[in-house]
Amino acid sequence: MDVSIIIVNWNTRCLLAQCLGSVAIEMSSRVSFEIIVVDNASTDGSCEMVRREFPGVKLIVNSENRGFAAANNQALAVAQGRYVLLLNSDTIVLDRAIEKTIAFADRYLDTAVVGCRVLNQDRSLQSTCFMFPSLLNWFLHATYLYQLFPRSRFFGRERMTWWARNDVREVDVVTGCYMLVRRDAIDQVGPLDERFFMYAEETDWCLRFVAKGWKNRFTPEAEIIHLGGGSAPKLGSNRARVSNRSFVRYMFKHWSRSRAVAGVIMLTLFYLLRLPLLVTKRVVWPGGENDRLLENHWAGLIDMLNYRRHLIS
Repeated sequence: MDVSIIIVNWNTRCLLAQCLGSVAIEMSSRVSFEIIVVDNASTDGSCEMVRREFPGVKLIVNSENRGFAAANNQALAVAQGRYVLLLNSDTIVLDRAIEKTIAFADRYLDTAVVGCRVLNQDRSLQSTCFMFPSLLNWFLHATYLYQLFPRSRFFGRERMTWWARNDVREVDVVTGCYMLVRRDAIDQVGPLDERFFMYAEETDWCLRFVAKGWKNRFTPEAEIIHLGGGSAPKLGSNRARVSNRSFVRYMFKHWSRSRAVAGVIMLTLFYLLRLPLLVTKRVVWPGGENDRLLENHWAGLIDMLNYRRHLIS
C-alpha cells in the first residue's frame, strides 16, 4: 500500500466530513491508500457521521481524549502504507496533493518528512514549515521583530517569513497539519513522543529524524487548504497552557537545563509584550476574538510564571 492517511479528530464533525470528502475526490487509482480516523472521545456525532457517510474508513474510537501524538501512534500501529500522512481534520486536499507528495518523496529517498503549500480559505498563503526552536528564534518571535522585518532573512528566520514557499527546500520542521512521513524512517526513529499532548510533537519528531541523518523537505508541487477552527480553539484558555507545557517539555528534553530556563524566560516575554496591546484592544473593541485572545494570553502568562511545575524530571 502506498499511503495510510491518518486523521485525528476531536469534535470537528463538519470539518472532518469535508476533509474526508476532499480525500475521496482527489485520490486516483494510481495510488493505493487507506484512511484511518482516530476519534478522541468526541461528543458531536463525529463517529456516527464517519460510519454512515464513509464506511470504508477505519475508525478507532477512544473513550478519552488521548491527545494528538498518542492518537496518531494508535493509527501508526495498524497502518500498512509505505508512507503515512498525518492530516488535520480542518484541511481540504487539492488537485491530487497526496499523490504529488508521494511522487516527490519517491524522488528524494533520503527524505523522512514532506510538507506542501498550505493555503487559507481565500487561497492566500499560510507560512508553514519553520526552523527548530532556539534562544535566538524565541527572542525574535517574542519581540515581534519577525513581523517588523518580515523580508529579513535574519529577523524572519524562525518562520522564514521572507520565503514565498515557491521552491523545493530542505527545512527543519514540517508543519503538523500535513506531514507525509516515510515508514522506513519511522521504523528507525520510532513513533511520536506521547508525552506531548498537543503542540511541539512534530518539532520533536522532525528533530529526531534529522539526528538519524534523514532530511525534511518542502515541495510547492502540492497544495491543501487549512481552514483552522479545528480542535485547538476548542481548548479555550487551556490552549496556552497546553502549548506552554509542550514547548517547555521540548526544551528540557533537547537542551541543557540553563538553556531551557532561558527559553522559559523568552516564552514569558512573549506574553508580557503582547498583553498590554490586547488589554487596549479589549477596552476599545470588547467582545469576540479580543476577549478570547486576552483570556488565552493571560492564562499563558500565569502558567509560565509558575513554570517550575512543568519541568521534566
